[in-house]
Amino acid sequence: MLDPQQIELLGRNRLVNEIIRAELEVSIPIRDRGIDLIAYADRAERFSSCPIQMKSSQSEGRFQIDRKYEKSAGIIFAFVWHLADRDKEITYALSYGDAVKIADQMGYTKTHSWKNLGGYSIRVNPRLRELLKRYEGTPERWQTLVRGCSA
Repeated sequence: MLDPQQIELLGRNRLVNEIIRAELEVSIPIRDRGIDLIAYADRAERFSSCPIQMKSSQSEGRFQIDRKYEKSAGIIFAFVWHLADRDKEITYALSYGDAVKIADQMGYTKTHSWKNLGGYSIRVNPRLRELLKRYEGTPERWQTLVRGCSA
């Protein structure tokens, strides 16, 4: 059984590796103020960077978004799951807009939690898992997200 610090470290290291494999760069903020990593492209036509909020889990985690991030320009949500089983490890990378679009499709933005408490968190179900498939953290996905951000 992994402890919470191990899960955080494994998730962050997996995420760093994915971003580097996508031929991007990554920085780790010294303080934790809601941004876990910053991915950036510095060798393209223009510099671009994106803050990343990571949610990691040793099993299939929770789909969790918070409305406080709607003002964080270009933020990416990275869900890093199944860290206790290397054969099942997976990352999903979504912009805030993508995450809200999924929440809309699932009906989460109509809930009391979203409207009055400012966020939503739920265990993954088959329909949600299917919606997340297109956001798998492939090198191409990371390139698209980070190059689409403004510096």
